[in-house]
Amino acid sequence: MLLAQNVTLEIYQISAIGRGICVLLGISMEDTQKELEHMVRKILNLRVFEDESGKHWSKSVMDKEYEVLCVSQFTLQCVLKGNKPDLHLAMPTEQAESFYNSFLEQLRKSYRPELIRDGKFGAYMQVHIQNDGPVTIELESPAPGAASSDPKQVTPTNNILKLTNKKSTGKCKP
Repeated sequence: MLLAQNVTLEIYQISAIGRGICVLLGISMEDTQKELEHMVRKILNLRVFEDESGKHWSKSVMDKEYEVLCVSQFTLQCVLKGNKPDLHLAMPTEQAESFYNSFLEQLRKSYRPELIRDGKFGAYMQVHIQNDGPVTIELESPAPGAASSDPKQVTPTNNILKLTNKKSTGKCKP
């Protein structure tokens, strides 16, 4: 769970939330409306918070009425070629911006719009995350024909909720 998060562009804070989750969204050139809808459902229903009695992994962001901060991060789609990131798997900028805006619109339709915040698409930003836990979960959209949409099928990683497309083989790893 995150205690506080904000996004700063130059010297101006452009978005901030309190308790909730930070979504770093990597958009692949293969992503479709189907993946978009799947990821929105997962983000809003993933049980990563404790309940009132302290039981871990019991409540979702919607159950707790927490906030969601979304930041588009095309570098999640990179593949390392030697010592240089190759970003050819990322959706082209104009398409990705439209996809990202559709993603935000779907999140707002599916939850409380006033609790959904975002950074500025394509801008160089400073993202400040105060991670409580820390808990980081990497969520990937299912491969074509995947039978399960079980929110339990996630892979823990290092410090934030980051979303990528499973169809992409490109993840920037040292």
